[in-house]
Amino acid sequence: MHRTLLLAVALTAVALIACGPPQVLAPATSAAPAAQVPAKGEAAFLDDLQRRTFDFFWETAEPANGLVPDRWPSRPFSSIAAVGFALTAYPVGVERGWVDREQARVRVLATLRFFWNAPQGPEATGVSGHRGFFYHFLHMGSGLRYETTELSTIDTTLLLAGVLFAGAYFDGPDAAEQEIRELADALYRRVDWPYFDTDESGITMGWHPEPDRAFGPGRWRGYDESIILHLLALASPTHPLGRGVWDRYASTYDWGELYGQEHLTFAPLFGHQYSHVWIDFRGIRDDYMRAKGIDYFENSRRATLAQRFYAVANPDGWRGYGAHVWGLTACDGPFGGTLEIEGRLRRFHTYWARGVAPGDVRDDGTVAPTAAGGSVPFAPEVTIPALMAMRERYGDHLYGQYGFLDSFNPTLSSPVETRHGAVVPGVGWFDDEYLGIDQGPILLMIENHRGGLVWEVMKRSPHVVRGLCLAGFRGGWLEGRCS
Repeated sequence: MHRTLLLAVALTAVALIACGPPQVLAPATSAAPAAQVPAKGEAAFLDDLQRRTFDFFWETAEPANGLVPDRWPSRPFSSIAAVGFALTAYPVGVERGWVDREQARVRVLATLRFFWNAPQGPEATGVSGHRGFFYHFLHMGSGLRYETTELSTIDTTLLLAGVLFAGAYFDGPDAAEQEIRELADALYRRVDWPYFDTDESGITMGWHPEPDRAFGPGRWRGYDESIILHLLALASPTHPLGRGVWDRYASTYDWGELYGQEHLTFAPLFGHQYSHVWIDFRGIRDDYMRAKGIDYFENSRRATLAQRFYAVANPDGWRGYGAHVWGLTACDGPFGGTLEIEGRLRRFHTYWARGVAPGDVRDDGTVAPTAAGGSVPFAPEVTIPALMAMRERYGDHLYGQYGFLDSFNPTLSSPVETRHGAVVPGVGWFDDEYLGIDQGPILLMIENHRGGLVWEVMKRSPHVVRGLCLAGFRGGWLEGRCS
């Protein structure tokens, strides 16, 4: 899996649980955050951050096939999930005047045509996918499977979310926009969801064509980013999964409390963000959340606040952590190994699913701006000041051509050989890559906060509405839309 989930070090977990909570901010209601007069420079900052992040997708994608690199500037291969974020980003560029509708339409159509025509089959080479799913990573030029990467259910889902968004956004009568809608619907209808529901333990995460690997052990169990996967699987008009799949998934949730915030727990913040990029969960609830008295939006707000409180408490003493420097999620790290710093042995990681939850702490001092950026709508009063402070404090070391570089680590401030990026003596380690799946939530969740574009467009998708209704969601904007 792309977002590998690793066990926390037990002693660190104990240290976290033993630490008392700071003052708790009052939870937001399920309604939209109240409009506030922007702080001086806030609007200009968000404008600049969104434009730079949009340019990542617009400028690094292959125009001929729409494939987006997993990361830049190295561009080793394309990430199909990053393509899903890109397909959602292009209309944001249209609405904000960065590209015109025709430019975006051409790019989207090229992308959808590629994925529809890309070869599918059970072979290990020479194909891009199988049974409507696609391989996690594809070669940038040919679009064929990259090395031995897996056929990925979640990455295909994130691609499909962008596909369905494009189909809902381009609603014009001309031939090109009609073709976009037809291709979007066809790509979704082709996906064989039951193929990955192999037993009663949960939908499988991936499949390899190599006989000795096939379906891996990973299953979608416990609250995480796969909410949207389950909803699209339920809603399929051709290969649906039954309502029992949602009930089975929700039965594996883990409810807990962290720094005074009671919520469904999942350590890295991406699990609290990805589904929310496309679906407005404010005011709509399934059976589980009705029993808890909140919705999934409020749940993500609480998870966001808990991470900030963790950084303020800073139980493990990482340098730089505080009210405006925080955010743990999957991201690059400096290197894998241990290093003694100020008389203390510290363990560092490369790419790792960092996060914090009760009894599950994954922290090596590495902060990812997308953790705060992808949570902007949930708690704008703390996420936007954090983004602005990180930009101000670390300047060009952290903020460049395409906005925030993927990650940084203030604890690692003495010269050392690293796998990614470099150490700025006395300041910290800074990544030198932008990652598509971390860029996407920054751009799109800020857009949802500012005007709700992605949410409002996706409310027009009959597939999304059907999936929510089949999962038992009611209330709010769904009122009267479920038969």
